[in-house]
Amino acid sequence: MDFKGSDTIPGPRTEDHLPQTAQAAVKIVIVGGFGVGKTTMVGSVSEIRPLTTEETMTQAGVGVDDNYGSESKTATTVAMDFGRISITDQLVLYLFGTPGQERFWFLWNGLFEGALGAVVLIDTRRLEVSFDVIGRLEERGVPFVVAVNSFPDGPRYPIADLRSALDLAEEIPIIECDARRRASSRDVLMTLMRFLHALATAKTPA
Repeated sequence: MDFKGSDTIPGPRTEDHLPQTAQAAVKIVIVGGFGVGKTTMVGSVSEIRPLTTEETMTQAGVGVDDNYGSESKTATTVAMDFGRISITDQLVLYLFGTPGQERFWFLWNGLFEGALGAVVLIDTRRLEVSFDVIGRLEERGVPFVVAVNSFPDGPRYPIADLRSALDLAEEIPIIECDARRRASSRDVLMTLMRFLHALATAKTPA
């Protein structure tokens, strides 16, 4: 078929092209419960226009989805979010944000495939939704860091108390962040990359 005029299929935008200097790409997954800020983080830090699969929330989710603390949300991710960020000229991270509602968690298995590491985004108003998320990562052996997203009405706890409440090993980094801010989200990703590097170094024979 000959596509002409208004039927022409547009190609990728110039700013979406992978840098020619890129030599390595790493898949990172951003996980967490419903409404913790996963879509916001991917959107704030991605250097390309992020792909989102948000759909309007309907009455069908009433009584099924736990939206405590996020009652004002009108849309939710139903498949994934996708973005990209260049950490250096040679290293590129592909970011995959998972859906937060438990009824969509069956999609996580595919998103975890090939992931080098993960960011667990948490909301201190609803710490309990993070327990199963962390358990799933531990079951699959996916290294992760925990990012505490700062909500204006969210309680603040000492890092030691959060580590105890989430039953996290001492070596797992916990970092505070504001998922709306690019610099803050980038700091979270850099923390994860340093953690992954430390793990790889520790496994390398002397």
